[in-house]
Amino acid sequence: MAELMVRDGTWSFDGDVVRIVPGRERGVHKLRQDLGEFTVPLAAMAGIAHEPGRKGGRLRLRLRDGTDPLLQVTGGGLPDEANPYRLTVDAGRVDVAEYFVDAVRQALMLEQIPDGPADHYLLPGPSVPLSAAGVDGVATFDGERVHIEWRWNTSETKRDWGPRNFALSELEAVEWRAAAGLESGYLRFRTRGATERLKPENDPNSIELWGFKKESGTTALLAAAVAARLPHPSAGGGKSLPLAPAAPLTPTAPRASAAAPAEDHDALLRRLRELGDLRRDGILTEEEFTATKAAVLRRFHTGD
Repeated sequence: MAELMVRDGTWSFDGDVVRIVPGRERGVHKLRQDLGEFTVPLAAMAGIAHEPGRKGGRLRLRLRDGTDPLLQVTGGGLPDEANPYRLTVDAGRVDVAEYFVDAVRQALMLEQIPDGPADHYLLPGPSVPLSAAGVDGVATFDGERVHIEWRWNTSETKRDWGPRNFALSELEAVEWRAAAGLESGYLRFRTRGATERLKPENDPNSIELWGFKKESGTTALLAAAVAARLPHPSAGGGKSLPLAPAAPLTPTAPRASAAAPAEDHDALLRRLRELGDLRRDGILTEEEFTATKAAVLRRFHTGD
């Protein structure tokens, strides 16, 4: 039995599974705390490493592709601090971390676990029921049905559709993307046979996302819970297609010209309105609003 207990959480390994328990201190990302305790079977692991740092470093568990619905649906695009397979190691626990790594590596070698992709999920995904709020709507999932209620600031197109309800049998896939520059992210429920791809603000099957820390983490968990109950992406027959890689979380916006295109100006105004709405609804603090607004304006005018 190998066990590593640090402020960031506790990892233990009994030869068959790694049990992961997130820390409860303020610095631990909300997504990890919401995900809670879970276990990773040895068959899902591709490797493990201790990355040394000035204050102890990090322990990082690498999973085989296709074994975890959360990593699958987010396309590996979770920020480092939200990644449940990363653990910050305190300076005084480096020796224990290295022992932990050796124990897992030895088990992987003895059991001859392949490091290639899996054809089915080996982790069950987040527990349900789940509720997650985006900029313009709130989604709930009870394990069998998805329900979307629109918020007051949703587009007229979505409002005309009214609340949305989907049974799992109606869905082909669920897609999640983080916001990128002036482009909103989204949580999209792709219905069977659907071919038209609308922008998130007009798609009645999508919730818009802005930011990550306060909002998108829970939507990623809900997306993973749905994905875990749909056919695995490796299934043939076109019934479940692999998801495209997630958009970068912190991309560099294109450098603006002296006269910005009208659509860029409209996107800027819309983003600023969304930020004001998030501040008013308590999703962003005054400090976060000020910093994010400044960053958006800077990217728009200079491309920095």
